[in-house]
Amino acid sequence: MTHIAVIGAGQAGASLVAKLRSEGFEGDITLIGAEAVPPYQRPPLSKAYLLGDMTLERLFLRPQSFYDENNIALRLGTQVTAIDTSAKTIAIGDELLSYDQLALTTGSVPRKLPASAGGALGGVYTVRDLADVDAMAPHVTEGGRVLVVGGGYIGLEAAAVCAQKGMQVTLVEMADRILQRVAAPETSDYFRALHTAHGVDIREGVGLDGLIGEDHVTGARLSDGAELACDMVIVGVGIAPGTALAEAAGLTLDNGIATDAQGRTSAPDVWAAGDCASFPYRGHRIRLESVPNAIDQAEIVARNMLGAGVEYVAKPWFWSDQYDIKLQIAGLNTGYDRVVVRDGGTARSHWYYAGDTLLAVDAMNDPRGYMVGKRMIEAGRSPDPALVADASVDAKALMA
Repeated sequence: MTHIAVIGAGQAGASLVAKLRSEGFEGDITLIGAEAVPPYQRPPLSKAYLLGDMTLERLFLRPQSFYDENNIALRLGTQVTAIDTSAKTIAIGDELLSYDQLALTTGSVPRKLPASAGGALGGVYTVRDLADVDAMAPHVTEGGRVLVVGGGYIGLEAAAVCAQKGMQVTLVEMADRILQRVAAPETSDYFRALHTAHGVDIREGVGLDGLIGEDHVTGARLSDGAELACDMVIVGVGIAPGTALAEAAGLTLDNGIATDAQGRTSAPDVWAAGDCASFPYRGHRIRLESVPNAIDQAEIVARNMLGAGVEYVAKPWFWSDQYDIKLQIAGLNTGYDRVVVRDGGTARSHWYYAGDTLLAVDAMNDPRGYMVGKRMIEAGRSPDPALVADASVDAKALMA
């Protein structure tokens, strides 16, 4: 094996190539990225970076010197146009690049408003990459009016930053409540109250009929008949796996690029990891959109490209920062039938159970509760719900 190519220079791609070198691979490595900057952290884009609390250089996962010193060819600002899995070549315009093994870490793409709804107007932004945030940042200013479309974590994080910047913020969520797809009503209630306390106008069960404006957005028509003026719009209505290249190459798709437990796709010597990949998990197939998954899965794939034969066992965890609240999530709450609230005042957590089995924990400024919950979920243990509900019981005692 002489050449490993990796398409997608995000968190997964950067983690994969670093792991190849640390595992002793001495062949050629090429990491191809569409953006013009080295791999960087995405979560701070909608938080610290947009607030101005983090510089561009601090976003970078590693300096350019790391890639140089480890003989990793970093091809930035480069669009791959096709993959031929039979010939084992990658097309970059008129250039053909041969590979022995290939990893797809193509991430995800934001869902955008259609042009028919005003999505092509100036002042309409998504929050996915550096260019998105750099474009909107000059307009996130005190006194400005912003409409946030979507009440998931990305929309709520953007709303929090805009409110902290002194903007008039309206957030609309078509579902009955914010965070409906990912969290229990108790967590939705918590964050609704948090945002309302910071002056955000949250409108649930209300969709967007269309934006108003000639070249630049000036307002919006909502599904309840209301119209409101706005200077900018932030669209946070979810992401889709980046599968275009894989699909054109004939790879099997199933909620992303389908892989086996070791990260192999349906094509020989082609692997996938990160947001773009779906994989087996507890008898089902899932796809995780998180930094921890991108790192852990990519590192397992790197080892398996070198012959380790290790299966990836996901340990899902996530986080979100809004105002002075750090939300930490452990596990997956799919299938829960009750939620136990642990209210310690400033520290609060919501524990998801299916019967007597603990599935997940949402912890708000409760790092101890989060860590205990995470350890127990990963160990397949479930604390007594009555003890969980009693905040006077030390969190560590729940592990006894």
